Amino acid sequence: MSERFPRDRFAVEGGAKLVGEVTVTGAKNSVLKLMAVTLMAPGRFTIQNVPDIADVTMMAELLSRLGCTIERDLARSSITITVPEEPGHRAEYEL
Repeated sequence: MSERFPRDRFAVEGGAKLVGEVTVTGAKNSVLKLMAVTLMAPGRFTIQNVPDIADVTMMAELLSRLGCTIERDLARSSITITVPEEPGHRAEYEL
């Protein structure tokens, strides 16, 4: 840990005490990398906590065009990618 940030947590003091719950959505950049890495091995992969954003939809379309089967469950914020034994290797420019 750097000297600039020596702790692994922060304490915030002052103001009114907060009470309740916060739902943290998935991180786009992490999800896109996880989706891409599924191409490394054939099989079925499920990723949880997937944000419903255009970048994820575009990556799902790209994987689909490479021969993968995509199942998206927006209610559960998950995506399941089934990668064939030999996925395609060319992406269309129009995508």
